[in-house]
Amino acid sequence: MARITPNSSKANQQATLTTNKSTAKLTLYIGFFTLGFIIASILFMLIQSKFALNAQLVTGLSIVVGAYVAVYKFIKHQQRALTKEETNRLTIGSTAVLWMLTAVYFLGLWLFLFDTANREVLIEMTKQQPLPLLFALMMMIIFTLLINRFSLGLFNRLLDPKRK
Repeated sequence: MARITPNSSKANQQATLTTNKSTAKLTLYIGFFTLGFIIASILFMLIQSKFALNAQLVTGLSIVVGAYVAVYKFIKHQQRALTKEETNRLTIGSTAVLWMLTAVYFLGLWLFLFDTANREVLIEMTKQQPLPLLFALMMMIIFTLLINRFSLGLFNRLLDPKRK
C-alpha cells in the first residue's frame, strides 16, 4: 500500500518560492543600504575637510544612515517590519557589499594614487608585521557587523508601523 502525500510537496514548493521571493526582495534593500552609505560617506568626507572627525565615527555614522534608509524603504514598501531572519540576512549582505566597496576603493587608491615607492613601503610593512594589520582588519569587520546589526534592529523597532 503506497502512501502519497501530495500536499506536503506543494507546501515545500511554496515555502521554497516564498524564501526565494524574500531573498530577491532583500537585494533591493541591500542596494538601498549601499546607496545611503555612499551618500552619507560623501557628506561626511566633505565635513571632514572642514572639521577633524574620527574615521571610525564617520564609518559608524555612515552605516547608521545606510541602515536607516534600508529599513525605512523596506517598511514603506512591505508595510511590515523586518523579521529576525531578514534582519540577519540584510546585515550580512550589506556588510559584504560594504567591504567589497572598500576593497574597490583601496584597489583604486593602489592603482591610481600610490606610486612605486609608496607601494613598496606598504608591501614591506605588510611583510614585516602582518598580524597587527590582520587584527585591525578583523576588528573593523566585527565593528561593521555590530554597528550594522544594532542599527538595523533599532530602526526596525522604531519605524515598525504596528508599534505606533
